[in-house]
Amino acid sequence: MRENDKHFYKNLFVLVLPIAFQNLMSALVSASDAMMLGMVNQDSLSAVSLAAQVQFVLSLFWAALTIGTTILAAQYWGKNDRLSVEKILAIVLKYSFVISFLFFAAAALCPQALMRIFTNDVTLIALGAVYLRIVSWSYLLAGISQIYLCIMRNSGRTLKSTVFGSVSMVLNILLNGILIFGLFGFSKLGISGAAIATVIARAAELGLAMWENCRKDVVRIRWSLLKESHAVLRKDFVKYTSPVMANELVWGCGFTMFTVIMGHLGSNAVAANSIAGIVKNLISCLCIGIGSGSGIIVGNELGSGNLVRAREYGGRLCRLSLVMGAVSGVILLAFSPWIMRYAANLSPQAQAYLHGMLFMCAYYLIAKSANMTVVAGIFCAGGDTKFGFLCDTVTMWMIIVPIGLLAAFVFKLPVLAVYFLLNLDEFVKLPAVYRHYKKYQWVRNLTREDLAEEAALSGRTE
Repeated sequence: MRENDKHFYKNLFVLVLPIAFQNLMSALVSASDAMMLGMVNQDSLSAVSLAAQVQFVLSLFWAALTIGTTILAAQYWGKNDRLSVEKILAIVLKYSFVISFLFFAAAALCPQALMRIFTNDVTLIALGAVYLRIVSWSYLLAGISQIYLCIMRNSGRTLKSTVFGSVSMVLNILLNGILIFGLFGFSKLGISGAAIATVIARAAELGLAMWENCRKDVVRIRWSLLKESHAVLRKDFVKYTSPVMANELVWGCGFTMFTVIMGHLGSNAVAANSIAGIVKNLISCLCIGIGSGSGIIVGNELGSGNLVRAREYGGRLCRLSLVMGAVSGVILLAFSPWIMRYAANLSPQAQAYLHGMLFMCAYYLIAKSANMTVVAGIFCAGGDTKFGFLCDTVTMWMIIVPIGLLAAFVFKLPVLAVYFLLNLDEFVKLPAVYRHYKKYQWVRNLTREDLAEEAALSGRTE
């Protein structure tokens, strides 16, 4: 094996597996919520799955901020410019806290209004409001910890970032069981218990991040940098992150519309859709790992000036994403019988919906894996962020969402037919993604020489 190949697969192993594991743990939390609340009753499962859409929308902002962080941090880290990475961290933390606070205020003060966006079922609205009012506190905590964990992944501490995130997720799962069912002498809290468990787990995650931040030899939060404007880097961050933010919102709000559409097709459709979504998230963890890791791997090479190598790595990652998507689909199909046995508590109609949804999720993962790696990883690594926004705007809002609304409410097609149409988005945009990839507009070094000189001078004077 060539030295170049060893370098690639070493980086891939070090980045992808920890990121994939952390996403697996996060998906397991959602799965434990669904499994345990499903054992309480179907309404609890459906209400929390809908209430979770508020955090899903917030997570779109976090995703855009972390992608924007990775765009610049990966390149400056590849250039060995630690000071610029710390400035990027300071810039992003301020944006993240403001956004998280706004979502916290909305969920804490008017949870019923938020629930009415997703359903007109009075029972689901009441149950979901209880969950939102409590879980809103976790938004403030995660708004800081998620950005810090992202910086850790971009500065050579991927494994430790995964450990911190996984500890939080394991704690969340354990507390779910204790507080939902009232184990070990605790009161049986149901939906409230699930929300409290999330808040405690996020507090633990932030505590671990702040403990790591006390180290002197790592990229960390410097309170002095938080007070400064960092005009040049902030301008670059806004330039490359704004299209990502718009892209995440366009895609995410479109995806939330899928939930709104399914939410108005009845409780059986909601329950089946929530379980299918959780299963999809569990199985796709390696795909997500490749997508996230590709942005760091390619970004490091671009920032260090190895443009030819970055282009070569991009091609390998594209092929690997297709393979991993197919493997994930096969795994999902293999586990489908076991999933259906778990779903025995659902109504017969909901079980029938779930069976069909799982089959559609299997082939959906192939296109999803490819698009995630190329658009959210490789393109963003080189600052090519506008394409994703334009692509998702056309795909989601001019094609898929209108088709879904017509299918559900005008033509009144069966639930599974509506679900099939809503899950065509990744396939619709594949040809455009491939065509844009071959233009290689993403092969760019975004770092600034003047910032590198400033960082070198700072290192000599510390």
